[in-house]
Amino acid sequence: MSAKLPDILTANDIDRTFVKEVEPDWESLATCIQCGTCSASCPANEAMDFSPRQVWEMLRLGLKDEVINSRTFWLCTQCYACQVRCPRGIDIAETMRHLREWVVSRDGSVPPALRQMQAAVGSTHNILDEDNNNRMIWSDNLDPFPERLRHIGAPDAEVLFFTGCVSAFYPQAYSIPQAFVQILEKAGITYTTMGGEEWCCGYPLYGAGMREDVAELARHNIEHVRAITPNFVVATCPSCYHTWHHIYPEFVDMDNLGFDVLHATQFLAQLIEQGRITFKDEIPWTITYHDPCDLGRKGQVFDAPRTIISSIPGVTFCEMSKCGEDAMCCGGGGDVAMSDADVTESIAEQRIAQAHSTGAQAVVSACQQCKRTLQQAARKTRTRMRVLDITELVLQAMGD
Repeated sequence: MSAKLPDILTANDIDRTFVKEVEPDWESLATCIQCGTCSASCPANEAMDFSPRQVWEMLRLGLKDEVINSRTFWLCTQCYACQVRCPRGIDIAETMRHLREWVVSRDGSVPPALRQMQAAVGSTHNILDEDNNNRMIWSDNLDPFPERLRHIGAPDAEVLFFTGCVSAFYPQAYSIPQAFVQILEKAGITYTTMGGEEWCCGYPLYGAGMREDVAELARHNIEHVRAITPNFVVATCPSCYHTWHHIYPEFVDMDNLGFDVLHATQFLAQLIEQGRITFKDEIPWTITYHDPCDLGRKGQVFDAPRTIISSIPGVTFCEMSKCGEDAMCCGGGGDVAMSDADVTESIAEQRIAQAHSTGAQAVVSACQQCKRTLQQAARKTRTRMRVLDITELVLQAMGD
């Protein structure tokens, strides 16, 4: 449960320098009416030392030590549910991230797993500290093996597939890039990858408060994509998509790059509309859809995945009670799984229960992290429900 605020607060407690350093919009934060909407919206609220509502009051009162020594902002999944619902329009999730930045910049108490991740990306350019030359390991058991994957960095491909660290290195997520390239093969799309020259997009570092570490990653990735000259950079990972689309412009001039950045759902929806993807097999399932936070609330991509699912023959589509901008987080964001895996598991179990309550046979998402967390929750709770990524669904419906 959330801790109580100190009973006695005086003007001497206020440290406005601290508040200004961690909050980019102090005037906005000062308008907080303590309604508690943010706390009620937060999927990790019950695990936090202080609720988000209490933290904003503490920030306004300058209770620096109490704030920075709490776990509250390290357990923020950065799902933006609080931010889109705040009646004052306060950048709540961004304030949580700025708290992380403040602690990181002063070499404060950072969860050890996040420091390990920072070191891993710095040395091997991926979050798992693996040999980055093995970034194509997910493709090893494709049969037949696509010829295009033998030509890493081939110029003039229509699509540069940006795989992302989780899909590249977590075996549980291999099926997502495998499905995506098989879809491209069937649709006759020319594509390529960066192989070991693909570096972590930087989003795990950005969310951990390590913003300055992202600049080198952004410059490297953009420089190598420019040399390949694709028409599109497509990511199956919403975090990679969000980073390319919204964060890289903070570090690199993204004008006149010569390519568009799309999430896989946007690209696949276009291919279906153009008739380049056709479906041969019916999927006689009732399906519900889980909106990834980075794709939905942050990226405002709601229609494309629903268009795809609804276009598949045989599918009966049903929504969860919490969907679209109101969707509940899966628990896998904000690096929380590294800080406290139990919190992530608890949130995922709540979300899989919401999916199961629809009566659907399968819950489909469009994020490798969402698939991992929801699949683990289904197994742990023994919930009889398929958990799929949308690329896997599309590939199955395309048939042999």
